[in-house]
Amino acid sequence: MTLSDLRGAPVVLYFYPRDDTPGCTAQARGIRDVWTELQKKGAVVLGVSPDSPKKHAKFREKYGLPFTLLSDEAHEVAEQYGTWVEKSMYGKKYMGMERSTFVIDAAGTVTRIMRRVKPADHADDVLAAL
Repeated sequence: MTLSDLRGAPVVLYFYPRDDTPGCTAQARGIRDVWTELQKKGAVVLGVSPDSPKKHAKFREKYGLPFTLLSDEAHEVAEQYGTWVEKSMYGKKYMGMERSTFVIDAAGTVTRIMRRVKPADHADDVLAAL
């Protein structure tokens, strides 16, 4: 899939760490819950994580997610968008996905970048950005 294939519609490209974890689930369910409003705006929503297509399928089914989840197991797309970053937990450093969202207009221009997204506010922030 390429973004150029989606020209003519606004795109919400959101990066998240892992399927079926508390924050990622809240974020995905928030988008699901405003799906009708996103459709009225003509938006295409794409969620990206390093999880496998099989894990994505289970996650979509479990929560009734109506949007596409893309697998970026090699972190290639995340690295291009600067969302594969060094993180730190309990003093230990590791590489991981920064929860980030890019809103792209129908012409293909990035109009809003949201870094370190808060899952609870994400859906409302996306609607406001569109």
